[in-house]
Amino acid sequence: MIRRTTLAAEATDLAVLEEEARRRGVSLATVLREVVRKAAAERRAARPRPRWPLFSGSGASIAARSADDEESPAAGRLRS
Repeated sequence: MIRRTTLAAEATDLAVLEEEARRRGVSLATVLREVVRKAAAERRAARPRPRWPLFSGSGASIAARSADDEESPAAGRLRS
């Protein structure tokens, strides 16, 4: 979906993009879309990706491992 917006830019910068559009025989809007798409892709690539799982171990769940830990602060409360 394309969303319309207002762009504020230096006249000299727009002149460069307008010249590019004329040279290629496309509209200024096409050139601007390409510039925005490229900038967004670069930012997406630079964004840190979440590392899942947050905890890794021997395959047992963290809850099970902590319940099996006799030195755990919660050990006395979990066992009857």
